[in-house]
Amino acid sequence: MKITLVILALLNGGWMLFDGLHVLRTGKYFGPDMPGPWQMLPKALGLDPFRLGSLFVGLGLVWLGCALGLLMVPDKAYWPLLAVAALTLWYLPIGTVISVLVIGLSLWKYPA
Repeated sequence: MKITLVILALLNGGWMLFDGLHVLRTGKYFGPDMPGPWQMLPKALGLDPFRLGSLFVGLGLVWLGCALGLLMVPDKAYWPLLAVAALTLWYLPIGTVISVLVIGLSLWKYPA
């Protein structure tokens, strides 16, 4: 279970870090010209999705830190992992799926 959570955290964190650095460097996200469905939330808040690279980098680093925490001190990584997963639920579609899986598996593995 712990390895599954680490892999999910590495996938989400690694991708968010990569994509955030990519948009900061090039002005566009990796892949299609328009970001995925997640862009609707920032737009609804009056934010330009292409100016959120730093947010992606930050969340990516927190995800990666949680993956490391799960390997080193799993009981202490539980709350930060839940928090970053909750903060990433807006990242449709893949980020949302990974976040839901992480929340569900975490609550099952480490019930409050």
